[in-house]
Amino acid sequence: MKPLNLYLTLIFFLFISAACQKSNKTDKIEGYNAELALKLKADQYGMSPYVMAFLKRGPNRNQDSLTAANLQKAHLENITRLAEEGTLVLAGPFMDNGEIRGIYIFNVATIEEARKLTESDPAIKAGRLIMELHPWYGSAAVKEINAIHNQLSKESVSE
Repeated sequence: MKPLNLYLTLIFFLFISAACQKSNKTDKIEGYNAELALKLKADQYGMSPYVMAFLKRGPNRNQDSLTAANLQKAHLENITRLAEEGTLVLAGPFMDNGEIRGIYIFNVATIEEARKLTESDPAIKAGRLIMELHPWYGSAAVKEINAIHNQLSKESVSE
């Protein structure tokens, strides 16, 4: 019986050792930056909740070319303001001239907060664009896109 007890004890210790090694691997993921994760309010998966907006053609697109150009300029200035505030972490147009004109990703907790932000857009106010809002779960790193973009851009989009 003693060899059996020794054998079971050995198996038990091997099992515990393997479990500890697995735990250490998941607790210390290579490259993990706790300070950055805290700054970006990342969850345990490095993710964060956002609100994504699809900018769609609005019902009022019959402005003359000068008015449309001024609305577009004001729209871009609004995007810049929201990005500088940190509430808009990603924005960009689609390039296919389809019904969906572009996207926003808002760094806000609720659809209602995002709706209030979209109401500040002159193109929305004029009915040139409408927004379709959806809760979205994505990488917390998205919050750093504007800072990185500023290092890459030679000109402002709103100029």
